[in-house]
Amino acid sequence: MKLSPVRLAVAVLMCLPVCLTGAGAEAAVPVVRSSLLWRSCDAPTPIQGSGDRPDTLRDGTPWECAKLWVPLRYGDPEYGAIQLALIRVQARPKAGQARIGSLVFNFGGPGGSGVATLPLAVNTFLSLHERYDLVSFDPRGVGESAGVSCLSDKAYDELLTLDATPDDDTERRALSAGTRTFIAACEDNSARVLPYVGTENAARDMDLLRQALGERTLYYYGASYGTELGGVYAHLFPENVGRMVFDAVVDPESDTVGHSLGQAKGFQLALGNFLKDCARRSGCATGRDPAQGAARIASLLKRLDDRPLRTSSGRLLTQSHATFGIASALYSKESWTYLDRGLGTAFDGNGDILLLFADALNGRDQRGRYNNLQPANTAINCADTSDRYTEADVRRELPAFRKASPVFGEFLAWSILQCTDWPVTGRTKSVDVSAAGASPILIVGNTGDPATPYEGAHRMATRLGSGVGVELIVKGEGHGAYGSDTCATQKIDTYLLTGKTPPNRTVCG
Repeated sequence: MKLSPVRLAVAVLMCLPVCLTGAGAEAAVPVVRSSLLWRSCDAPTPIQGSGDRPDTLRDGTPWECAKLWVPLRYGDPEYGAIQLALIRVQARPKAGQARIGSLVFNFGGPGGSGVATLPLAVNTFLSLHERYDLVSFDPRGVGESAGVSCLSDKAYDELLTLDATPDDDTERRALSAGTRTFIAACEDNSARVLPYVGTENAARDMDLLRQALGERTLYYYGASYGTELGGVYAHLFPENVGRMVFDAVVDPESDTVGHSLGQAKGFQLALGNFLKDCARRSGCATGRDPAQGAARIASLLKRLDDRPLRTSSGRLLTQSHATFGIASALYSKESWTYLDRGLGTAFDGNGDILLLFADALNGRDQRGRYNNLQPANTAINCADTSDRYTEADVRRELPAFRKASPVFGEFLAWSILQCTDWPVTGRTKSVDVSAAGASPILIVGNTGDPATPYEGAHRMATRLGSGVGVELIVKGEGHGAYGSDTCATQKIDTYLLTGKTPPNRTVCG
């Protein structure tokens, strides 16, 4: 559930040794052009998330798209190259202002298409558009940047109906068989790129992008997984760090179990905050007592394990779908009203709203087409981490996960098997983000963040090094602070527009 903090309305869209060698080498291709060939943009493709061709901004500025060649295997230019899909909208400075440069965005995932997301999110960043070209991209393995492809849409629908919290041997065998089918499809369709989609390579791509944009340093806003990508970039290229913001920060010290256990606690905390908020309003579906509301949700999920709900589309809302749906709605406080409505209709026997939320998190559009968010998420995470767990490991960890979250614990415990039997050997258990000598980086942590708990922001700031990581603590809800917390948004804007950071450990809220 390590996904973008871009608001759910944007989502419905807001963690190298190898054992594969891939196909034969291709002819070498130039990596960086002296200038990118920008042109008008087409509509996002299904693998990016579909949707309409991006509209011009209110001030008339058009969107432009381009491609950037990067080596598939760094250190071996003869192995061939891939193209990264880019998008930008150029700055429109007001009278008396000057353009600062290009501000590059990564909205998280890993696996989120920046080309599809930036136009949907741009209204949140219009104050920055006055002086920055706003730029985003599909990282390698994502969308139209040699996107990882695995199952057909129909097969992926079937995979997601499997019980993700198996209770007996039959369910465990079914889940294991489904996972093996998924992995085999990824190998069949994407073997050549799977060893090379990790975060270190993506960070090297960002430095080539910086050069192609003509920037001396990288100006950057990274959210969720984008903070991990930004941290790795800062470690590799500390001298090239410009003004950088990490919002909704991934803990750089945690292994897979630590990340998942942290999310279990984070989502349970967010659910509790939702229940308390809902209890203060009349007509709340979960009632006036938060404890009884939590019990109603647990009872609903237990019933769905045996008796999924029908929806108006004819699809079923399973226990796994409902868990996904509830978690999806907790990413933003703006979605809590719809979560209340979705739980109410589910209590009454209708699973439509929770299934819609689940589809948003899983990257499924209303026509039943999946983008490659989840395949890319798996491929990137498994290229990065060397953690490989067994069912025995899950059973050993289950008590801690259940204690952390009665609602999400089991689901997240079983999720640690994501990389088991993956055909690429991951690199390390945690990432190195030390960046001595880099310019200050603003680290924004939200105390109510369900997906990337606040503690990760503090650890990121510490690991970046003294004088590099500057913490901004936000007392609020949701996955990410920019655009949802006025105080945090103003301080981030001030930093990006003037270069002045707030005092370390400033508190908003």
